[in-house]
Amino acid sequence: MDRAAGAAMNAGMAAAVAMLPRLLVVLHDVAMAWLAWAALEALRYRIGAGDVEMMLFSPMVALVLATQTLAFWWMGLYRGLWRFASLPDMVNIAKAGGIGLLAIAFELLVFDRMGLVSRAMLALYPVVLVTLVGGPRLLYRAWKDERAAVDASHPVARVLVLGAGRTGEALIRRIGREAPYQPVGLLDDDRRLHGRRVQGVPVLGGIDALPAIVRETGAQLVAIAIASLPATAMQRIVALCDEAGVAFRRVPRLADLLGQAGAGGVLREVAIEDLLGREPVACDRGAIRAWLAGRSVLVTGAGGSIGAELCRQMLQWQVGALTVVERDELALITIVDDIRRRAPGLPLHAVLGDCGDPATIAHAIGLGQAQAVLHAAACKHVPLLEGQVREAVRNNVLATQTVVAASVAAGVDRFVLISSDKAVDPVNVLGASKRLAEMVCQADVAGATRMAIVRFGNVLDSAGSVVPIFREQIRRGGPLTVTHPEVTRYFMTIPEACELILQAAAMGEQNSVYTLDMGEPISIRLLAEQMIRLAGQVPGQGIDIVYSGLRAGEKLHETLYHRDEESRMTIHPKIFEARSRGVDGAVVRRQLAALQAAVHDYDEARLHRLLRDAVGDYQPARAAVVVPLAAGRRNHNR
Repeated sequence: MDRAAGAAMNAGMAAAVAMLPRLLVVLHDVAMAWLAWAALEALRYRIGAGDVEMMLFSPMVALVLATQTLAFWWMGLYRGLWRFASLPDMVNIAKAGGIGLLAIAFELLVFDRMGLVSRAMLALYPVVLVTLVGGPRLLYRAWKDERAAVDASHPVARVLVLGAGRTGEALIRRIGREAPYQPVGLLDDDRRLHGRRVQGVPVLGGIDALPAIVRETGAQLVAIAIASLPATAMQRIVALCDEAGVAFRRVPRLADLLGQAGAGGVLREVAIEDLLGREPVACDRGAIRAWLAGRSVLVTGAGGSIGAELCRQMLQWQVGALTVVERDELALITIVDDIRRRAPGLPLHAVLGDCGDPATIAHAIGLGQAQAVLHAAACKHVPLLEGQVREAVRNNVLATQTVVAASVAAGVDRFVLISSDKAVDPVNVLGASKRLAEMVCQADVAGATRMAIVRFGNVLDSAGSVVPIFREQIRRGGPLTVTHPEVTRYFMTIPEACELILQAAAMGEQNSVYTLDMGEPISIRLLAEQMIRLAGQVPGQGIDIVYSGLRAGEKLHETLYHRDEESRMTIHPKIFEARSRGVDGAVVRRQLAALQAAVHDYDEARLHRLLRDAVGDYQPARAAVVVPLAAGRRNHNR
C-alpha cells in the first residue's frame, strides 16, 4: 500500500508540475485583464468623475475578471504555446475581448450598474486588453526566434529558395527558427515578384538564373518550395542545380507529411518519383470503402512489395479482418508486426505456407472466413525465371489454380489476380506463366466467385526493380548497368498501383481484365541519369553508365494490350478494361493437368513445350541482344 500511495503521490506531483506553465499563463491573463480595467478606471477618475471613488478591487472587478477568464478559456487561449504565437492567436484574443465585453455589459445592465462605468471605458476595454494580453506573447516569440537565429551551436548553410509563394514564405519562417539554414534569396518565374522581399529575403530573379545566383550569393543548398510542380519542371530544376554544382532539397508535400514521409525535417530529398511525371491518383473512396468496410480479405504473397502495401492500404478503408499468407518467414513477421502496430484491434490471421498447397489455402480461407482474395504471390524476376521454368509454372500457374479452386469451393465473393504487362505477347517464362495464370481465372468456373485480373507494369522500389539496383550501384560509386540505350519500361509507384488495384477490385465484374494507366514509358537510360543527378553526381563524370545488353527474355519495350484485346474506358479515368480473348475452360484444365505432371517429374524440357502450346502467342526470345563491350564500356553523356 505504501508503494502504491507513493506512486500515486509522485503521479500527482508530476501532473501538478506539468500544469504549472498553463496556470502561470492563466494568472498572467487575469492580471492583464485587471490591469486593463484598472487603467481605464483610473483614466476615467482623472478625467472628471470626481464623485466616484476608484477601487483597485471590488465585487464588480471580480465579476469582470471571472467573465473575461471564462471568455479566454472558451476561445482556446490555453491550448496553444507562446513560442508559436501568431496572428490567429491575436484574432482569438480579440474575439475573447469582444465576447467578454458583451458579457460584462449584459451583466452590468442586469444588475443596474451601468452608471458606474462609462460607455467610452467599455469601448476602449477590448483594445487595451488585446494589447496587454497579446503583446507579451508576441514579444516572447520574437525573443525566442532571435535566439534561434543567433544560435551558433550548429553550422548554418546558405539556402536559395525556389518559389516566392505561400510555401516559400512558410519555409523561410520555419527555417529561421527551427533549422540551421540562412536564406540568402528567392527565385520565382513570376516577374511581378522580382525585387520584392518575402520575410525580409529578396526575390532575386527567375529560376533560369539559378546557376548565376548561386555563384553570386554563395548558396550551398537549393530548397524547392513550390507546392505543385510538374515532373518536367522538376527535371529542369535538377538540371540547373546540376549545372550550378549545388545540392538541392524540396519541401515535403502535405501527403508526405500526413504519411510521415517528410516528418523528419524541414526539407527532404528529391525522390525519383518527383521526376517521372505521375499525376496523383484520385480514387473513388466511397466505392472502395463500400466494398472493403467490414469485409474479411485474404492476401497471398502478403510479405512482398505489392502484397504488403495492399494490406496497409486496406486498413484505412476499415477492412473487417485480414488473413495474410506468405512463405518467407521474415517477410511474414515483418508485415504482421506492421499491421498490428497500425491496427491493434484488427482480427488478423497469419499463415506461413505455400500457395500451391491446397491444404494451406483452404485452411487460410477458413481461418478468417475470407470474402475476397487478393492473389499477389508470384515469381517475378525475368532473367532468373528463364532458367527456372519449373518454379515459374508451379508458383505462377499451378498455385494460382489452387487458390482459384479453393476460393470457388469456399464461395469467396471476389478473386483478384495481380498480373503483369509481360503477359501481353510474352517473350519470356515470366510473361507466359502470368498469361496462363490469367487464362486460369478466365476459364469457365462454377460458383458465384467473380474473377478480376489487374495488369500493370513495373513499380518503383519493388523487390528486384531497377531503382533499388541503381541506388545500390550509386552507393558503391558506380557504374550503373543499363541493358540497352533504347530500353523503356512503364513505371508507377507502389502506393499508386495498390490504390488502383483496390479500385479495380471494388468495381470488378465477372472475368474482367483491367489495365492501369501507366502513363508514358520511361527510358531506363534517362532514369539512370536522373538518379545519378539526385545523388549529386554528374552522369559520365562522377558515375559512369555502361551497357551490358538485353538479358535473356527481355524486350526493348513492353505493351499493355494484346492485338486481339479491345481497350475501353471504365468509370475511373486511370483504369481501362481489356476485352478478354475467349478461353476454353476444358482445354485450359487439360493443359494444367499436363503441366502438373511435368512439374512432378521435374521435366523442364516438357514444361517449355507445354508452356508454348498453352500460350499460343508465347515466342521465347532467341538470344539476348548484346551491346559490344567497347560500346558498353564507354561513358554516356547527355
